[in-house]
Amino acid sequence: IPSRMGLVLDMSPRSLEEVIYFASYVVVDPGDAPVEKKRLLTEREYRDLKKEYGANFKAGMGAEAIKELLADVDLAGEGAALKAELQEATGQKRVRAVRRLDIIEAFLQSDNKPEWMVMDVIPVIPPDLRPMVQLEGGRFATYDLNDLYRRVINRNNRLKRLFDLHAPGIIVQNEKRMLQEAVDALMDNGRRGRPVAGPGNRPLKSLSHMLKGKQGRFRHNLLGKR
Repeated sequence: IPSRMGLVLDMSPRSLEEVIYFASYVVVDPGDAPVEKKRLLTEREYRDLKKEYGANFKAGMGAEAIKELLADVDLAGEGAALKAELQEATGQKRVRAVRRLDIIEAFLQSDNKPEWMVMDVIPVIPPDLRPMVQLEGGRFATYDLNDLYRRVINRNNRLKRLFDLHAPGIIVQNEKRMLQEAVDALMDNGRRGRPVAGPGNRPLKSLSHMLKGKQGRFRHNLLGKR
């Protein structure tokens, strides 16, 4: 599936994943450094460039870095450049240019901003849609989403505590990665591989599972009213 973020930034999904999950740095502003913007860097490369070029050089990891790159995209300029490129492009290069142009024109026409693809807050659905029922013996049967929401809240609170404690950067990065994974599981559990499981090693049903297919919230509701 083509990544809309990747198309806007002209980066491969694999490169995006490396940045988002703190495996590589991405150049946000090269400054005077002899590297291109959006190039991926190892930890050592980043440290060497930062030491030599200082404050003028900027690179980052995680969704924050991707959001900064998206906010810096000149949609009108990119659109014009792609239209010029399409005059001569052929084959796969032309196909990719058309896809990129479609996405960029959609942003321009809708007045949406690319950086809005990175969420700062997540939706919390009403309690009626994720019920919790008390059973005999004081136990509770709860909807899977409650467990997934709890994981996000716990990891977010732990990250806040690490900031308050001025924890080392590598520990903070690891916690940010774990928070990202918790949010991924809430949105679409199992999309990146092994899903988060509940009792009996059963994969927990995420928001996407709740919405998609004939048994999803939308189609199930419509089919029930025919």
